[in-house]
Amino acid sequence: MPDLYPIKRALLSVSDKTGLLNLGKALAARGVELLSTGGTAKALRDAGLEVLDVADVTGFPEMMDGRVKTLHPVVHGGLLALRDNNAHVGAMTEHNIGAIDLVVVNLYPFEETVAKGAEYAEVIENIDIGGPAMIRSAAKNHGFVNVVVDVEDYAEVIAEMEANDGQTTYALRQRLAQTAYARTAAYDTAVSTWMAEQVAGTPRRRTFGGTLAQTLRYGENPHQQAAFYTDGSTAPGLANAVQHQGKELSYNNINDTDAAFALVSEFDPKDGPACAIIKHANPCGVARGETMLDAYKRAFDCDRTSAFGGIIALNQPLDGPTAEAIAAIFTEVVIAPGADEEAKRIFAAKKNLRLLTTEGLADPAAAALAVRQVSGGFLVQDKDVGRVSRDDLKVVTKRKPSDQELDDMLFAWTVAKHVKSNAIIYVKDGATVGVGAGQMSRVDSTRIAARKAQDMAEVMDIEAPLTQGSVVASDAFFPFADGLITAAEAGATALIQPGGSMRDDEVIAAADEAGLAMVFTNMRHFRH
Repeated sequence: MPDLYPIKRALLSVSDKTGLLNLGKALAARGVELLSTGGTAKALRDAGLEVLDVADVTGFPEMMDGRVKTLHPVVHGGLLALRDNNAHVGAMTEHNIGAIDLVVVNLYPFEETVAKGAEYAEVIENIDIGGPAMIRSAAKNHGFVNVVVDVEDYAEVIAEMEANDGQTTYALRQRLAQTAYARTAAYDTAVSTWMAEQVAGTPRRRTFGGTLAQTLRYGENPHQQAAFYTDGSTAPGLANAVQHQGKELSYNNINDTDAAFALVSEFDPKDGPACAIIKHANPCGVARGETMLDAYKRAFDCDRTSAFGGIIALNQPLDGPTAEAIAAIFTEVVIAPGADEEAKRIFAAKKNLRLLTTEGLADPAAAALAVRQVSGGFLVQDKDVGRVSRDDLKVVTKRKPSDQELDDMLFAWTVAKHVKSNAIIYVKDGATVGVGAGQMSRVDSTRIAARKAQDMAEVMDIEAPLTQGSVVASDAFFPFADGLITAAEAGATALIQPGGSMRDDEVIAAADEAGLAMVFTNMRHFRH
């Protein structure tokens, strides 16, 4: 097959008209014959370009509300014919099929239709059939045919034509074909995922798709290649955030910032300011406060050492005083639903600090899928959107918790959902004062969190660690009483845990003996 091959005839049929007229004019200026359909043909004609309707080429009008217009042998023969195969060329001549050298198609806006909450029938009508068929035909025959599905590629096609006397290179056609197949795969993924939500049961087949947003310098480590892909979601979050300053986000930055934003989004701004500080995808401090500055300082005081080089997420816009406090230590990323001018000015002096703003917070109750690759496949589960309220709690000890203890237990339980198992969280007055994460033994997590609080007491020059008078949340049940006893020794007065252990009676008895209040949630929050 040839390296260089000319574009003499192009078929354009797009729902997104961005860049269409410039492309059409550039093609026409090189003498390329333009074929088109419907609104695309009208837009080109309105710009003064000569366009031949596909219906005039096929001899069949568009029918069935536009469902059938390009599904015809004259179209697909013109795309699929091998130009260096005599039998194919003979068939084209016999059946009056003209070669099509360029196809420009972007598909019906299926994803956008779903995102706006359209009714079932409207969504179905926005499933493109003819577009993917033409894309796949053109991509298969990329030895001769160019296929363009992204506006971003218009300029490169024209540049190659200008550089090669109206021809494109095989390397370009091959890359365009790969992009085209990825686009139809992602499109079909969006359709199949939506359909899976409409029917009961677990689908036999699952697919996942995305669009490259950023090629990263490397992955978790410098020897790993990495990239960031988006799934088309329009919800507030990292993929749609605005970066105001700072160097490019790294793989670890993206992972940790997403974890921070998901956690802080659990706290409704209407209930007051909240701050979450994340290090290596685990919270090292979470707090509410009277002001955003107060919330940040209280979160910072949970573990000042781990906060160094961390990620900070706020549930309300960043203000100047909070920005000034954050700027006092090295911080990788700050993400918030907005930032005032004073905050931006203060951060401007920290050129490596990334500031991201979003249009709001994530919906912690929104359904989504969590996917993890394993050898030979991947695991898929619903995102953990579990929550409990006071009414869901079962008091299992002789002593009932106070109102303040209940508030703190629910706060600690919310944080526990975002801490790697085994997770233990000490909370006092709406702020974490000790976090133990990712240990193989639950009692070790309990000890580590208490030890961190002791270290912070020395740093803050206070007489006793803040775990004195705190509550404790455990993401899963205490299998033995030792973890509970360790928490009591650290000064905890109440505990929240799922319950369900074979030794629940033993653990409850230990709580009663220590004078603790304990509640069961009947829900766990494993996070691996």
